[in-house]
Amino acid sequence: MSSVIPIHVEGSRRPAKGGGLRGRQASRSALETVRQLLGTAPRRRDLLIEHLHLIQDRHGHLSVDMLAALAEEMKLSQAEVHEVASFYHHFDIVYEGVAAPAPLSLRVCNSLSCSMAGSAGLSQSLRELLAEQSGVRVIEVPCVGRCEQAPVVVLGQKPLGHATVDQVMDSLKLGHTEDPLPAHQGLADYLAQGGYRVLDELLKGTRSIEATLQTLSDSGLRGLGGAGFPLGRKWSIVREQPAPRLMAVNIDEGEPGTFKDRYYLEREPQRFLEGMLIAAHCVGVEAIYIYLRDEYHALHQVLSKEIAALQAVRTDLPPIELRRGAGAYICGEESAMIESIEGKRGWPRQRPPYVAERGLFGRPTLQHNIESLHWVRDILERGADWFASQGRHGRKGLRSFSLSGRVKKPGVHLAPAGITLQELVDEYGGGMAEGHQLYGYFPGGASGGMLPASLANVPLDFDTLHAHGCFIGSAAVIVFSQQDSARALALNAMAFFEHESCGQCVPCREGTQRAVELMRQPVWDLPLLDDLSAVMSDASICGLGQAAPNPLRCAIRYFPQEFAQELNTAEGQQP
Repeated sequence: MSSVIPIHVEGSRRPAKGGGLRGRQASRSALETVRQLLGTAPRRRDLLIEHLHLIQDRHGHLSVDMLAALAEEMKLSQAEVHEVASFYHHFDIVYEGVAAPAPLSLRVCNSLSCSMAGSAGLSQSLRELLAEQSGVRVIEVPCVGRCEQAPVVVLGQKPLGHATVDQVMDSLKLGHTEDPLPAHQGLADYLAQGGYRVLDELLKGTRSIEATLQTLSDSGLRGLGGAGFPLGRKWSIVREQPAPRLMAVNIDEGEPGTFKDRYYLEREPQRFLEGMLIAAHCVGVEAIYIYLRDEYHALHQVLSKEIAALQAVRTDLPPIELRRGAGAYICGEESAMIESIEGKRGWPRQRPPYVAERGLFGRPTLQHNIESLHWVRDILERGADWFASQGRHGRKGLRSFSLSGRVKKPGVHLAPAGITLQELVDEYGGGMAEGHQLYGYFPGGASGGMLPASLANVPLDFDTLHAHGCFIGSAAVIVFSQQDSARALALNAMAFFEHESCGQCVPCREGTQRAVELMRQPVWDLPLLDDLSAVMSDASICGLGQAAPNPLRCAIRYFPQEFAQELNTAEGQQP
């Protein structure tokens, strides 16, 4: 894969006065190991997380000796290396005198869909069975992006969907710990079906950039990662910024309930790559960075292979770098992702300036979600009217819904924008699962809030749910039934936000922690939770803290029957 030299890189550490390095001195063996692992790879600052992955993958943890060696090799301070390594959940730092973790990790998802499918009991059973087995550790983790297969266990790198105790134990005995590559469409088949014809027309000038931007604008295609910003307008804004311009593609997909990016990459990776390269050409970017969530281990191999295949037959591509996340939901926020690509902690930036003006390495950056790029080729081949005419209830376009929970056919369902929850479940989800009746749903993952069955006929699209205190986000729809508790699901969501808060701002860091403490009480302090929610929404730096109270507020507002004691107490206290 091509090596990309960043436009701007942070300065190196200055040596201590009198020569030498301050702090812990790395052992000779650690230095030799790090140098061997890195090989001829550049020691650039922005590759710090990639190099941390090399060590973690090889040894199963990061010893302080290895961190010191990596700092010396990259000419960074040990504090800087440590603060980055300690920020991400998938790096295990082992301090002196502390035993290294078990070489094999068994991760049990505990987020919304898996929780409803019994992941807590599964985790407990596995812990009991493996208590005497020192080579395996059982960890409960947030969403792993396979909600349609709930409950999910990841053994090493191998996901086990619809997991049972027997299935997990059998896989463990057989040593099945690697994720096999999905049977995806390769470059040859994609070319045989007209792939890269639109890109070639743009490069040859037979299709103009202006006409392309107009078609995309007329189609009504919006950013499908959650923000919903009009795609054609976004390209035009970044195109007007001074060169050099860069592009960052967000495939971190950490929102509980979301798995559509994985679905498309497992099937048609080249369609996404063509959309990405069309965007890069229209905007005039000099390099592309793809940020893929670490849980998608097999897809990292798929993209590496397909990008290499494409680069082998074309010399007209901008440099492309594939970067690997390290288990931080916050890096789904665009500026936090950019910080992570630069090799730093994933702390969201204050805005303005916006990413389109000053993003990756300080340059104007076009940031995109994969599904938005997935539709570019089809819209340009079939025309704006084809896409715009697909919606229902006055909406335009198509949406890929990640549907999970208490339905017969969970999965990614391509449906008209503006479809209602009831229509989505009945027409695409096969109806409710046996023995379950619709009680409520999350229209946009954990952060999108929750709605009751009485609002199952509200169009699911951008701008249609705000009046109800919710939003569509990435169209992650999680359905729950009368066998579930909105109160418990709201707590599950808040516990997720507490775990994933980056800790940069007090309202989010302290607010989510305090909210979880209050929500774990038998009786909720509704006035205090309301005040806490207002502070988080109003004062948090980014969308995580701002959206964290949504499930809490919706549970109280739409499911009052679960809060009879609290509401009666509140009424009795009124003058």
